[in-house]
Amino acid sequence: MKIRWGIIGCGGIARRRTMPGLVLAKNAELVAVMDTNAVFAEECKAQFGAKYAFSNLEEMLALDEIDAVYIATPVFCHKEQVFAAADRGKHILLEKPMGMTSAEAEEISDYCDKKGVRLSIGFMMRFHAYHEEAKRLIKEGVIGDIVSVRSQFCCWYPDIPGAWRQDKAKSGGGALIDMGVHCIDLVQDITGLRAKEIAAFCETQTFHYSVDDSATLLMKMDNNALCVVEANFNIPDDAVTGKIEIYGTKGSIRADGTLGQEEVGTLQVFRSDDSKGYDPSQERIEIVPMEVNVPTGNMYTKEVERFGDAILNHTASPVPAAEAIFVQKITEAAYRSSDEKRFIEV
Repeated sequence: MKIRWGIIGCGGIARRRTMPGLVLAKNAELVAVMDTNAVFAEECKAQFGAKYAFSNLEEMLALDEIDAVYIATPVFCHKEQVFAAADRGKHILLEKPMGMTSAEAEEISDYCDKKGVRLSIGFMMRFHAYHEEAKRLIKEGVIGDIVSVRSQFCCWYPDIPGAWRQDKAKSGGGALIDMGVHCIDLVQDITGLRAKEIAAFCETQTFHYSVDDSATLLMKMDNNALCVVEANFNIPDDAVTGKIEIYGTKGSIRADGTLGQEEVGTLQVFRSDDSKGYDPSQERIEIVPMEVNVPTGNMYTKEVERFGDAILNHTASPVPAAEAIFVQKITEAAYRSSDEKRFIEV
């Protein structure tokens, strides 16, 4: 059995990544696409073999042939579109962030529950094979107790007239809420830890838009581990790699080049012995890392397949709304911390 999909918003990530991934999913069928730009909709219909193209949301949602929708529109549109889809009984894969605020995100989640439709959030990087393997290794205790994490996700995003992500009234924030949220989500998902207190600096130092182009966030986790997240719109794409470094009492795990829109990069495990005791000379014997190689694929295909499986088998959504709401609460606390110059509990 296949889940029959409709797409709401045919630009950006939907056309570049999610639709190409969806048509490869074993349990998915692309039935319809919708965009207020009718040309975009018709182009995507032809490109991905959809049966219908619409420029009107209600017309697409009226189709009985659609079981679920993927919403990839600007954040300020999410609430209205989710409510409309839920009213029609469609299950929803919603791009991050869920809403303009965590309060709005909670409204979205509550409404889907009320209408009896499933909701999953588009943190597709959870499905990167190396991130899943890192999560497994940590759960097995391979690197001991987690004490420190560093994560960085950056790109070059200069001033672009009309870009909704650069308008705080339409996006809710900049580099942190657009890119940093992936780091925040992955740190918590991979380690199994949860942030309890944060401090942050969020600045617009290079460009002229109304959102942050630079953000550094420090999270104290519930085991007191300290985690740093860096998100930037003002670092060239070829100057950094999206990465996560996780340090424990018995070693470390380093995923390099894994944060992005393709399932690529490397995963290394460094093992040591926490029973050696203190070495005052700090002689560092070269440790040869274990290169981890597991089969990789398409994160977007896996995202769609796993949500489809959850719908068909009546199991938990792969990225529960509650976890995405908590990530959004962390970003809100980060902006407050930066504005008020103080630590914030979450």
